[in-house]
Amino acid sequence: MSDSEGVIESVLKENRKFDPPEAFAKEAHIGSFAEYQEIYSASEKDPEGFWAKIASESLHWFKPWDKTLEWEVPFAKWFVGGETNVAYNCLDRHLETSRKNKAALIWEGEPGDTRTITYFELHREVCRAANVLKQLGVTKGDRVGLYMPMIPELAIAMLACARIGATHSIIFGGFSADAVRDRMNDAEAKLIVTADGGFRRGGELALKEAVDKAVVECPTVENVLVVRRTGQEVAWTEGRDHWWHDLVAEASVDCPAESLDSEHPLFILYTSGTTGKPKGVVHSTGGYLTHATYSSKMVFDLKDTDTYWCTADIGWVTGHSYLVYGPLANGATSVMYEGVPNHPEPDRIWDIVEKYGVTILYTAPTLIRSVVKWGEEWPARHDLSSLRLLGTVGEPINPEAWMWYREKIGGNRCPIVDTWWQTE
Repeated sequence: MSDSEGVIESVLKENRKFDPPEAFAKEAHIGSFAEYQEIYSASEKDPEGFWAKIASESLHWFKPWDKTLEWEVPFAKWFVGGETNVAYNCLDRHLETSRKNKAALIWEGEPGDTRTITYFELHREVCRAANVLKQLGVTKGDRVGLYMPMIPELAIAMLACARIGATHSIIFGGFSADAVRDRMNDAEAKLIVTADGGFRRGGELALKEAVDKAVVECPTVENVLVVRRTGQEVAWTEGRDHWWHDLVAEASVDCPAESLDSEHPLFILYTSGTTGKPKGVVHSTGGYLTHATYSSKMVFDLKDTDTYWCTADIGWVTGHSYLVYGPLANGATSVMYEGVPNHPEPDRIWDIVEKYGVTILYTAPTLIRSVVKWGEEWPARHDLSSLRLLGTVGEPINPEAWMWYREKIGGNRCPIVDTWWQTE
């Protein structure tokens, strides 16, 4: 057996077991492995009944569905005939509860600027942005491209699209003008929301410049909405380009959520393209939000009292589901950070955890291996006692990094959930 085969075998045959603390299990949504097995067994015995119950209990529906599942291989339609709205479930329904004035988003920019946005404030911002989209001719069923840094306006734009029934398609801010062009042409986007630029590793990214190059070859794009983030100089096309802040400031805060069919396309997200041309994956409204809401709650034991930080970029599906839609649908506080985790020092991530009292940290094994290399003295400088659960995502994690994560970050008390998702 080669050394590499031995490494693989050690990962596959890990036998160590770490039960959650008794106090954690007592308050958890799933209190024991036996309870988990009961839930899983119920989902196997009657999948339609199981998910119908979850959907009805987890979400607000404007119209009940006629049929839980319509399955014609390879296509599945969930909650057929039902009508709901993702933005309503992430925002409006919380306004009638004690969550109205609690933080929905806590954001920190790489230079150190911060914003805390309550559910009430986020609702108003989303309604204003939705009205701006309508003012610029976006209607139900239109596609809207989002090519932005990790700033609150990205989440606001997503929810604004969802509110009026426009289908958003996010392009990771690190992609080229060619990637923007190809994805926007494939989606036949009517409008693109971008920013002048963004901050990363102490420098500035030029996002508007990339959009300008892309839209020359995007015949369906009629308008470009630009967030002023860095203040850098940008080229301007009168009649096509519009400053986000100017239009949003004048827009009404009244924008009722559209009642949308469960199968209405919420977003298009393109695969990485590692095995060929990137493919546009469509996720629909009802089925997607049901799973994002339920998996956020049960996998991460998420409660509305949690301050939850998924370090993924929103440009990936993990960021869609577990930074924006899942946490907000559950009424939690979601942390969002613009830059890299080691700028200006290797303890930036731990500074954020301590500063905002993060209770759940969800990150990638690659980052964990990096912080191991940077040294344990960096997290040791910070009080990480607010953490109660840790998560990993994106790739398998090696046992050494897992144990370091548990010991140095979780204090040998935080359960770790290892997850796996993909765009599809």
